[in-house]
Amino acid sequence: MSSKRTLFMIEVAIFAAMALLLDIIPFLKFSIWPQGGSVSFAMIPIFIMAFRWGLKGGLVAGFLLGVMQIVMSGPIILTPVQGFLDYIVAFTIIGVAGIFVKPVQHAVKEGKAKISFLLIMLGVFIGSALRFLAHFTAGIVFFGHYAPEGQPVWLYSLLYSGSYMLPSFIICTVIVFLLFYKQPKTLLQTAS
Repeated sequence: MSSKRTLFMIEVAIFAAMALLLDIIPFLKFSIWPQGGSVSFAMIPIFIMAFRWGLKGGLVAGFLLGVMQIVMSGPIILTPVQGFLDYIVAFTIIGVAGIFVKPVQHAVKEGKAKISFLLIMLGVFIGSALRFLAHFTAGIVFFGHYAPEGQPVWLYSLLYSGSYMLPSFIICTVIVFLLFYKQPKTLLQTAS
């Protein structure tokens, strides 16, 4: 039991650090907006933790990524509430994909490619959609003054956050599926 807990803590730290690196290395992300928001591979390690260790693994790794982004990546923080919503909540909530840990692991172990793809896509969609909602809400409340004159603030936030979250969702779905499909023994972990 102790060795499993140690393995969990090591993996959470490694995957959260890997996520940060994927987000801060310039050629691995595509910045879209000057106020923040980019298409990056940063969510992939969080989804891997969620599908390896379940809800706890995904949430803890996502939380660590959010904290490390605040500390290390020069975030745009207007108020403590906005910073909390755009970084801590937005990245922690990606780990909700871990609710699909057992069905994903079962489908991958059984070699059911179509089912595992659909389950992974559903988990990645839920994690990405929840992150989108955090950024969308922060955009409405804290960044509405950037909306062009005459454009509703909600539409501005929807287009802004959607412009990087939709491509990130697609990229993460494909890459996480391919990793699990090509290396199931390496990537699968019995969740508790």
